Amino acid sequence: MKRALLTLLLPFALAACGTAATNYGGGTAPSSPSTSATVSVGGSSLGQILVDANGKSLYLFEADTGKQSTCSGACAQAWPPLTTRAAPSVAGTASPALLGTTSRSDGTKQVTYNGHPLYYFVGDNKPGDTNGEGSTAFGAGWDVLSPSGAKIEAPGSN
Repeated sequence: MKRALLTLLLPFALAACGTAATNYGGGTAPSSPSTSATVSVGGSSLGQILVDANGKSLYLFEADTGKQSTCSGACAQAWPPLTTRAAPSVAGTASPALLGTTSRSDGTKQVTYNGHPLYYFVGDNKPGDTNGEGSTAFGAGWDVLSPSGAKIEAPGSN
């Protein structure tokens, strides 16, 4: 019920808030590429998942059927892409063989893992949060990823 309500209300909240949608965990959403993004593995209520260097959960968008992102505009405000200026790196048990980048329509480089472009969720406030897991927004589902690069679906989600 909570996810269904979030899915229904998120587009309205983003429209009503304008630039408030860029807030990410009480700070500013990653809007400009970091010098070098790091993908790591962290613990969550769903088990081991991919996270960034600060422990923030990373997601895949089921509408991305290849390496190219289909999330831009309002979608990218709610689900900011993990971008980088230099080659991304891994830490911990994340696999360097699964790491890559893809060019976004705005020319920035988005980090990919196992061929999936990676995103944050503005509703995650602290490391380990997975509030976006199982959401359906902007035409498809959102899921966190396992260290193998497979999507993890919370019990009861599709």
